[in-house]
Amino acid sequence: MNLIILACVVLSVSGICFAAYSIMAPDKNDLRDRLSQLTQQRKPGAAGGAEKSLLVGSLDDVPHQIEVLVGKFFNIRMWLDQAGWTMKPLAFLALAAGMGAAASVIYAVFVPYRLLTPLVFAFFAVLPFLALVFKRNKRLRYFGSQLPAALDLMCQALRAGQSLPAGIQLVAQQTAAPLGPEFSRCYEEQNLGVPLEESLLRMTERVPNLDLRFFATAVLLQRQTGGDLAEILDKIGALIRERFQIWGQIQALTGEGRLSGIVLLALPPSLFLVMLRLNYDYVMMLFNEPLGQSMLIFGIVMQILGAIFIKKIITIKV
Repeated sequence: MNLIILACVVLSVSGICFAAYSIMAPDKNDLRDRLSQLTQQRKPGAAGGAEKSLLVGSLDDVPHQIEVLVGKFFNIRMWLDQAGWTMKPLAFLALAAGMGAAASVIYAVFVPYRLLTPLVFAFFAVLPFLALVFKRNKRLRYFGSQLPAALDLMCQALRAGQSLPAGIQLVAQQTAAPLGPEFSRCYEEQNLGVPLEESLLRMTERVPNLDLRFFATAVLLQRQTGGDLAEILDKIGALIRERFQIWGQIQALTGEGRLSGIVLLALPPSLFLVMLRLNYDYVMMLFNEPLGQSMLIFGIVMQILGAIFIKKIITIKV
């Protein structure tokens, strides 16, 4: 038993150290990686057009088998990019596994209730993913809040007689992250020979924002059919501001429902932990008795259904 605990501790510390080194280690190939990102093209005639050319791909950035396995559920590399984290996917997964293993080992050593060790591992292993989702959503929301001002700036540049690429460059120079770097990357791509239409479409793939898709669609249609692009962008900016105003009103009206949902969903687990501390034998009947196991499964299912219904009620798309 002591050897198992020691092995778990060593693996946990190794995973956390590997993740920390991957975050803090300086990147000596920034220029090469930057040019590789800006010049990578989709191969014409490839299946689905999704394969990358070996001439422009980075040879030292081959996805690990673990990353490929996790990628079947969600694209962790894209999520890290959208969150603004420079951590590599394998390092992120090692950090999550190391946190879960370390927390479970500490819990098993110092807490006598060994039955909850898998739950402790799952909870702490999921924490980095929750932080990733929170950071990604926060960054995307901030990107959306920057977009109306960026469109206004682009409209002024177009009315002053500048071209669309010059307007994109102006937005990239005058706007802070995360919108500024994305427009800067779009401008640099078209400078390196990538068509502006393709650069805009790839930016909408990197940033899943509906308003940005409106902007890209308007630019593509204007370049094909003509028209006053400045006026179109001005109307899109006004539409985005109205949507933000309506979204704020909805958030204010559904605030009570969100708070009630948090309280109702957190109350049963909290009460379970309190009762586990006060009367351990009484709570263990839920795990040892058949009727208790049925009641526990029924309670968990009802908790999940309640969370889904509350989420449906308070979520209103604008």
